[in-house]
Amino acid sequence: MQEENCSHKWEMVNVVQCFIGTEKCNHCGKVVSFSTSEYNPPHDEYREGDHYWTIMDTAQSIRFELRCTDCGKLVKYNELLGLMMCTGCDENCKVNALMRELEPERTWIYVAFGYLPIDEVEQLSAEKIQYLEDYYNQKRRSMHSRIKIVSHEMVDNIFTCYAEVIKDANLLNMPSG
Repeated sequence: MQEENCSHKWEMVNVVQCFIGTEKCNHCGKVVSFSTSEYNPPHDEYREGDHYWTIMDTAQSIRFELRCTDCGKLVKYNELLGLMMCTGCDENCKVNALMRELEPERTWIYVAFGYLPIDEVEQLSAEKIQYLEDYYNQKRRSMHSRIKIVSHEMVDNIFTCYAEVIKDANLLNMPSG
């Protein structure tokens, strides 16, 4: 089946367990994020040029791609760091407004966010966000609710957002093998 005529039935493929981390430079205040498939994520402070990096947070996660089981289209998610579930923390936030608007339809709002700093690295396209949303909604067993995924661009300041980051914080380490 040709891609342009396909209604896409997505499956998650090429899943790699990893750690996601956020670090901050104590010298200039810059915040960056990363993912690593190393068994033990970095925890030590280090210097790189003029930067003095300190790890702020790490958690287990996964990296993945989506593939259509009908047409074979493969979508890579190299730009995706994670998803955050909106908790309605800021009355002035566009995501919160959307959540309130869609609440009667039993719609959960998630924010797709990429690597930091946002303005220095490629972020997810609207098309990739839509494919991700389609994937999660096709897997939902209940027809009484759905998931809406939006871009981080709807959040005024990602650093002050209290949304719940979807992560594996309770796991101690990745399985070997």
